[in-house]
Amino acid sequence: MRPVSKELADKVATRRTFAIISHPDAGKTTLTEKLLLYGGAIHLAGSVKGRKADKHAASDWMAIEKERGISVTSSALQFSYRGIHVNILDTPGHQDFSEDTYRTLVAADSAVMLIDGARGVERQTIQLFKVCRMRGIPIFTFVNKMDRAAKNPFDLMAEIEDVLGISARPMNWPIGTEGDFQGIYHRETGEVELFEADESHGAKIVESVRAPLDAPEIQARLSEYYKSNLADEIELLDGAGDELDLDRVARGELTPMFFGSAMNNFGVEAFLDKFLEFSPAPFGRESTDGLIDPASEEFSAFVFKIQANMNPAHRDRLAFIRICSGTFRKGMEAFHVPSGKKLRLAQPQQMMADERESVEIAYPGDILGLFDPGVYHLGDTLTEGSAFSYEGIPVFAPEFFSRVAPEDSMKRKQFVKGISELAEEGAIQTFRRLDIGREEHIVGVVGMLQLDVLRVRMKSEYGVDLTMDSQPFHFVRWISEGPTSGLSLTSTTRYAKDSEGQIVLLFENEWSIRWALENNEGLVLKETASRNHEAVHD
Repeated sequence: MRPVSKELADKVATRRTFAIISHPDAGKTTLTEKLLLYGGAIHLAGSVKGRKADKHAASDWMAIEKERGISVTSSALQFSYRGIHVNILDTPGHQDFSEDTYRTLVAADSAVMLIDGARGVERQTIQLFKVCRMRGIPIFTFVNKMDRAAKNPFDLMAEIEDVLGISARPMNWPIGTEGDFQGIYHRETGEVELFEADESHGAKIVESVRAPLDAPEIQARLSEYYKSNLADEIELLDGAGDELDLDRVARGELTPMFFGSAMNNFGVEAFLDKFLEFSPAPFGRESTDGLIDPASEEFSAFVFKIQANMNPAHRDRLAFIRICSGTFRKGMEAFHVPSGKKLRLAQPQQMMADERESVEIAYPGDILGLFDPGVYHLGDTLTEGSAFSYEGIPVFAPEFFSRVAPEDSMKRKQFVKGISELAEEGAIQTFRRLDIGREEHIVGVVGMLQLDVLRVRMKSEYGVDLTMDSQPFHFVRWISEGPTSGLSLTSTTRYAKDSEGQIVLLFENEWSIRWALENNEGLVLKETASRNHEAVHD
C-alpha cells in the first residue's frame, strides 16, 4: 500500500479536469473561450465568427486552424475559479480528427457534451459519447445556441435519452425557444435569470437580473405569455423528470442538462458554477500495479499528447502529461518506464493556447507540457519510484491511406524527420508494407482532412512539398492472436508493420476481412491497438 497524504488529498479535491465534446459547429470553441472569460483567464473574447480577420479563438493556435476556422488539435488550458483549479481539454470538433479527441478523453475525469439546440444529438456527438461511456466518466450537457430558434426542450431531453441511452435532468430551463430567448429558470432555487442586451457581441461578461419569479423586477420584464408558458412547463417537468442523483451522474447514467448561448454568454456562468460543484475531482487510475490513488505521495503521470512545432520560431516539441498521483516539482527526476532511465523533467509549462507559463509545482489532475528531446511517446508512464504502467491509449484503425514521398529527393532527411514526428504525435499513422523490396511510406488517417493538414504542416514546419498517391486500402487490422505469416488471404490484402513494429493486415473491403477470419483458424483481428510502453527494467 502506497503512503497517502492528507495535504495532497486536499489539493486533489480542488482540481477539475474535463474535455468538451461535440459535433462540428455546435459552438465548442466558443464555449471554451467563454469559460476562460468567466474564469478570468482572458478579459476580452475574440470573435469566433471572424476567424478570417485578426482575432481567433484563444484555444486555436495552428495556422491552418486560423485559416480554415476549424479546430484540428487538442489544447490544454488552465485557469482558477472560486478556489477550483480547472484544466480544460479542448478537443477538435471536426470528425476527421476524432482520434485526437479519443486520446484526450483518456486524460479527462469528466466530459461536457455540447449540443446545438436546433440540431439536437448529431452523429459525431454519438461517437464521442460512446467513448465517454466506455470510460465510465460523468457527462454534463450544455444545450447551446438557445438565442436562435431551437427544438422543444422536452424533445431534446427525449432525444438524449432515446439516442444516447442516458437519462437527462435539466438544471435550468429556457424561457423562449423560438429565437426569442429571454433567460433561464433555475430549478433548484426557483429563480429566474434574465439577461441584459449584450452590446459587446459576447466579448465581455454579460449582465443579468436574477430573482424569484414573483419579484417585481422579473414581473415587470417578463410578459404574461412567457410566465404562463414557464409555469406550465415546470409543472410538467417536475411531475415527469428524473431527480438529481449525483451517484447516477458519477456512474454516467444521468446527465445534468443546462441551456444557454455561449456566443452571447447567456447561461455560461450558471453552467460553470454547477458543473464545478457536481463534477468529480481526479480519481484513481488502473495500472499494472492496480488502482493508483491520486493522493499517493509517489509521483506518477502518463503522456497523452505530443505536439511538435508549437512555437515555429524554436521548432520545439512538447509532451503533454496528465499527473495521476503525487506532487510534481520543477526539475525533479522521474523514472521513464519504457526506457528504464531517469529523466529530469525540465521546462514544465502550462498552456493558454500558444502562450506558456513556467510551472514550479503541480498536482494530480493537472496537465503539463514538458520539453521533449524526442524520448517521449504516446502512452508513456513516468513514476517517481516503482516501475508500473498505466493503461494504454487506444489507436483507432484509419480508413484512408496514401503513399507519400518528398517532391524534392534532396529533402529526404527533412521528409523522414517530419513524417516520424507527426506519427509520434498521433497526427497520422504510418505503415511499411512487407511484400515489396523498396522502402516506402504509407500514411493512414481517420479522415481525409488530415491529409490536407499533413501537406500543410510538412511544408510550413519542415520545408517539404509532398507527393501523395492514394492507396486502395480502407481497413487495417492488428493481429491479436494466431499466426502472423503464411495466412490464406485475398489477392488484394497486404501484410505491413505499423510504427511500433506490430504486424497488421491492410484490406480493401470488409469481405476480405471476413475471408481472412473464416479461412485462418485461430486468427483474431483487432480494430484498435494500444500505445502502452511497458517497463524494460524491474
